[in-house]
Amino acid sequence: MKKVSNGFIYTFGALGGLLFGYDIASVSGAILFIQKQLHLNSWQQGWVVSSVLIGATLGALGTSKFLDKYGRRKLLIWASIIFAIGALGSGFAPEYWTLLVTRIILGIGVGITSALIPAYLHELAPKKIHGAVATMFQLMVMIGILLAYILNYTFEGMYTGWRWMLGFAALPAFILFVGSFFLPESPRFLVKIGKEDEARAVLMNTNKGDKAAVDNSLKEIHEQAKQKAGGWKELFSPLVRPALITGLGAAIFQQIIGSNSVVFYAPTIFTKVGWGVAAALLAHIGIGTINVIVTVVAMLMMDHVDRKKMLCVGATGMGLSLFIMAGILHFNAGGKAAAYVSAICLTVYVAFYACTWAPITWVLIGEVFPLNIRGLGTSLASATNWIADMLVSLTFPSMLSAMGLSNTFITYGIICFICVWFTHKYFIETRGKSLEEIEAGLREHLAKSEAKKAH
Repeated sequence: MKKVSNGFIYTFGALGGLLFGYDIASVSGAILFIQKQLHLNSWQQGWVVSSVLIGATLGALGTSKFLDKYGRRKLLIWASIIFAIGALGSGFAPEYWTLLVTRIILGIGVGITSALIPAYLHELAPKKIHGAVATMFQLMVMIGILLAYILNYTFEGMYTGWRWMLGFAALPAFILFVGSFFLPESPRFLVKIGKEDEARAVLMNTNKGDKAAVDNSLKEIHEQAKQKAGGWKELFSPLVRPALITGLGAAIFQQIIGSNSVVFYAPTIFTKVGWGVAAALLAHIGIGTINVIVTVVAMLMMDHVDRKKMLCVGATGMGLSLFIMAGILHFNAGGKAAAYVSAICLTVYVAFYACTWAPITWVLIGEVFPLNIRGLGTSLASATNWIADMLVSLTFPSMLSAMGLSNTFITYGIICFICVWFTHKYFIETRGKSLEEIEAGLREHLAKSEAKKAH
């Protein structure tokens, strides 16, 4: 195995997140120009934006099969190739249908990385920095979103600007492709295919030569590897149920608390103040910058504060921001004060989201599932996240026209507080535990439940 630094492993391992964030965000600026040049109606615009989500769902669901068959590294290489094809195809698309198909291809790359990277980073990182390393994926997503906002602003004045906005993603895809050849395979996958010496070498590298930690990790991995690979039946068994509720619950709530819709609506709120398109795009860059800063804060906190506590605080802050925003819009709609307070509340909302639900969802998805069904579990949770994203994206405009902006925000605010209750009551805590200890906790929980039933 080529020796590479831990920083290189974690940065390149998470680089797929940058592509994921960039592709999701770049279309929000590009669509303003695509609709005019390709003469798209509103229905076609909706499909261009959400076609990535269709591909992402397919990519996430297909990942489990290949994850356990070919390993994490090979899949990362394939994902970077799919990304590059989708990005270049979108940038050069001559008409609507080509754009639609290439955006779906791009989405498959997004789906693969969203299911693969959190699990891959968890399997490489030492237990004490699990949360921080897994949060690097979300940090890369936020950097990708910020990069998209900056390039949207940069190319705004060019006639072919949208082609540059979409096609630019091929560059980081190429960097990921090259970097993937230097990344190690997951030690858990290496043990699974009988390459124990290689697994030990990877663990010695990531644990900085701590032999006791490596021996302990290998012992835990061996115990888990003895288990037969599970299928759907095992995934929905009573043993895995708490992990499934946590993984799927996080995936669904991350979307239905309105995060993406509120963020995408940001430029519209800014234009209400009377700013032009360019100024609104600049303000969007401001929100993107805050996103990156608070994600760094989340990385620093991740292994020191319980996951559940962070999620509850995050959803509470988001809910209160939405209620204040709804109140000011209801009583002072159209006024300058309303627009400014909305902009501040929106920034606070995004900060709470980027610091808690945005990263922790992917941390939980990567670590709650037992090894024998981890591929299947992470794939299902990622696909669920994309389906929830699509449902929110499709219902948001009709909610807006039927209920108005302030009532829509109140609805999302109520969901935030339901989310606090559900998280507190049903999610399992994973901070400071190895993947094997999390699984042992599930077995203990099942034994207690069965003992209770027996009495």
